Amino acid sequence: MPGTAAKPMSIAIAQIAPTLGNVEANMAMHLEQIGTAVAAGAHLIVFPELSLTGYFLRDMVPDVAEPCDSRLLRRLMDAAGDAALVVGFVEESPQHRFYNAAAFSEAGELRFVHRKVYLPTYGMFDEQRYFAAGERIVAFDATFGRVGLLICEDFWHLSCAVILAADEVDYLICISNSPGRGASGKRLASSETWRLLNRCYAQTMGATVVFANRVGYEDGVAFWGGSEVIGPDGSMIAQAPELDPHLLITPFDRCEIRRSRIFTPLARDEKLLLTIEELSRIKRERYHE
Repeated sequence: MPGTAAKPMSIAIAQIAPTLGNVEANMAMHLEQIGTAVAAGAHLIVFPELSLTGYFLRDMVPDVAEPCDSRLLRRLMDAAGDAALVVGFVEESPQHRFYNAAAFSEAGELRFVHRKVYLPTYGMFDEQRYFAAGERIVAFDATFGRVGLLICEDFWHLSCAVILAADEVDYLICISNSPGRGASGKRLASSETWRLLNRCYAQTMGATVVFANRVGYEDGVAFWGGSEVIGPDGSMIAQAPELDPHLLITPFDRCEIRRSRIFTPLARDEKLLLTIEELSRIKRERYHE
């Protein structure tokens, strides 16, 4: 990423309430949100986890699945034009495995697909019963910088952030279907935890965090929204309201990444080889290799 020559950009988060299992209705919602964001000059448009399908799919998973080269995804990529786009969908692999996935496209071309690695199966969650788990955490390059893409539970595992920090991301995008759980004073405990994670990762990685969470209800569960963009110094750049649908569009000065890394050069001082050596030691000791 250039230094002082970095161009400003506009980030859009489509905080929507998908209809469970109704891909046609959700497609129409996506096209409407993309059209509005593009008209407003957005360079990056981000939708929540499983935005095309809804969350509690259970046995509907095979019915709503799409391959990466599907006509539906192509239609969304075309609608986004030159803008980068992140969409949550159920991916069906050539081997007919089904993944909770996120597609990243730019300038109408599919650039990357992340398959959710950590599938929660506790409390109200039962993802491992219906989805296959992803096996890679990989950063990739976009025109505006280096990007890491995670899905919900991935973000709660420190290892994912450590890997992407080592892979030198400028932007950490997390798409989520976070339900409201617990209480922390006047706020939901789940929202408080997410906000802490967003700020912690942004500041320690010197990266911009884009958090896209959905709203609406499924099976009596409320999804709380509160999508936000956090600057690389940990400051909040913009935040969507909780519980209500909202298209959040905010400018972002890309030079903030440079300024933050000059002021707090944590990535420069990271001892990657030491980390690898110690993890290898733990692996040998734990698995008796």
